[in-house]
Amino acid sequence: MTQPSLDAVKAQAKALRQALQADGTPVSHAHALELVARQLGARDWNTLHARLTQRNMPSELALGDRVAGNYLGQAYRGEIVALSGPADHRHVEIKLDRPIDTVQFESFSNWRHRIRGTLDVNGRSHRKTSDGTPHLIAEKEPF
Repeated sequence: MTQPSLDAVKAQAKALRQALQADGTPVSHAHALELVARQLGARDWNTLHARLTQRNMPSELALGDRVAGNYLGQAYRGEIVALSGPADHRHVEIKLDRPIDTVQFESFSNWRHRIRGTLDVNGRSHRKTSDGTPHLIAEKEPF
């Protein structure tokens, strides 16, 4: 079953509140939100709100996840071997399937087998290169 949007649920609660008031049973907007949440199978409004707002969020990274992305302009694939911190400031270490060269000069190389970074909730590092590209981008690989 497809979940409605947050705006649709709020509109449903507003319509319910108006209908109840027209029938002589005034309820607060908060109570109408709670009633709609229960109709949709949630324990309460906060639970439904979290469910609806998190469905558009990227999948949470976890230890052992397979990820792919870019590190300092180089494409990679690997496995998360260390993870700590809150979702908006997640410290991550990735063991690469194949080493990548993080230097773009022909006369010098810096091959990495593991990479580390700090990611936001979208899997992008807070630190950026001079052109504004995140140092590290990590996305879960589909199964």
